[in-house]
Amino acid sequence: MKFRVDRDVLAEAVTWAAKGLPARPPVPVLAGVLIDADPSGTITLSAFDYEVSARVTVAADVSDGGQVLVLGRLLADISRNLPNRPIDVVTEGNKVQLTCGSSRFSLLQMPSDEYPTLPTSPEPSGTIPGDVFTQAVAQVSIAADRSDTLPILTGVRMEVEGDKITLLATDRYRLAMREVTWNPANTDISTVVLVPARTLSDTAKSLGAAASVDLALGYAAGGDGLVGFEAGQRRTTTRLLDGEYPKVSSIFPSSVDTTAVVETGSLVEAVKRVSLVAERNTPVRLRFIDGQVGIDAGAGDDAQASEAVEATLTGPEIEIAFNPHYLLDGLHAVGTSYTRLSFTQSSRPAVLSGQAEADGEPDSSYRYVLMPVRFPG
Repeated sequence: MKFRVDRDVLAEAVTWAAKGLPARPPVPVLAGVLIDADPSGTITLSAFDYEVSARVTVAADVSDGGQVLVLGRLLADISRNLPNRPIDVVTEGNKVQLTCGSSRFSLLQMPSDEYPTLPTSPEPSGTIPGDVFTQAVAQVSIAADRSDTLPILTGVRMEVEGDKITLLATDRYRLAMREVTWNPANTDISTVVLVPARTLSDTAKSLGAAASVDLALGYAAGGDGLVGFEAGQRRTTTRLLDGEYPKVSSIFPSSVDTTAVVETGSLVEAVKRVSLVAERNTPVRLRFIDGQVGIDAGAGDDAQASEAVEATLTGPEIEIAFNPHYLLDGLHAVGTSYTRLSFTQSSRPAVLSGQAEADGEPDSSYRYVLMPVRFPG
């Protein structure tokens, strides 16, 4: 195998392919990146850990085609640090030689015949704008569980009905739901898939810069329990989570007694400042009265802080307490200049949604439900 490739092209491709490689692979070959050189003028880099696969194809000047397996993270580190000149890659015996200007590296080939066969990505089920995909996944994945206590809650539930996708995640303390429209290949599509949140988040960040992303939705696409994503020459698959996602729609309050509209940035900064004195796992308290919301934390002999922010209140006054980190996650996720907070009572979940103008209509396409924390008195 012999090819020449631009330094930046190789560095970006191998870094993307290798980003999901396991730190402690169950078998040594899973630490590798498989390079396929095609005489037609491309190289394809692939990585796979039995759960997630990544494949990217880039242009190269290929003299001799072939296949080689090398340590992925090492190749990524080397390629990023080489001088900005073309890289020549050639196999010699059981070594892979990299030459870039006066820099020379020799890497040991790994046994490519022991490398597992990458899964075939399902046929695309439709496309979604890259920026919409990135934002929706970011808004929802923050609420997915990060522990393995209940593995099914580490996923994002994607319910597809025609041209609408509803993404939902919860860790039992908060719930995030976002509705988006997409362009399905078949308008009669109706399916539900459960995608690991961490993988979905990484994929959205790495593919979302593209104008559109192809989605291949597992069972509905004949993909044997896989979901696939593709943008440009980057393709990735991940195995779906198995199990029945809990019926969490009942968490959404059926009625609203009080609503408050607050400038998002002002509330974020105030909560950040006040929560500096909140000890681990202690809440910040919010008291909504006509014209403002008072935020305070700390009690007794501990450090204390308080601040007030303008708010437009409709309905009875209310005092409620939240985990400050969960509250800030929701405020950052709404993505609009104003946030509408809807309440029933201080012991019941509150709902955050976005609003472009202080007196405008709420954007119900994204809702973040936050469980309150009990506080003395």
